[in-house]
Amino acid sequence: MGEKRIRVLLAKVGLDGHDRGIKTVARYLMDAGMEVIFSGLRSTPEQVVNAALEEDADVVGLSFLAGDHMVLAPKVIDGLKKKGLGDVMVLLGGVILKRDIPALGQLGVAQVFLPGTPPGEIARFIDSRIRQTQ
Repeated sequence: MGEKRIRVLLAKVGLDGHDRGIKTVARYLMDAGMEVIFSGLRSTPEQVVNAALEEDADVVGLSFLAGDHMVLAPKVIDGLKKKGLGDVMVLLGGVILKRDIPALGQLGVAQVFLPGTPPGEIARFIDSRIRQTQ
């Protein structure tokens, strides 16, 4: 029997409709052997949390380009904790102010990937972190 594939839920939370980057990351993670669920555009924090629960996600990746990461990411993290999913790794990507990264880390974000990050770096980070906890 094969090894359990890492399940990654990718989401665009809020009104931001730019999805090119997240779709590129999704394709790369799939090619790296991960199971990827893309919740689509304009998800609410509640929808992301419910999808993470339903899909038994190991990782939730949130993409932000509209500057609302400090409002919406904490809502997703809080929702995950309330549903008993505090062990799900949360990653952020996109246009994130560098000055916000320490505060996001304190909230529970495992890593922030800024524009230009090679998708292979994201896949390696996920794989190494998940394998450490299994």
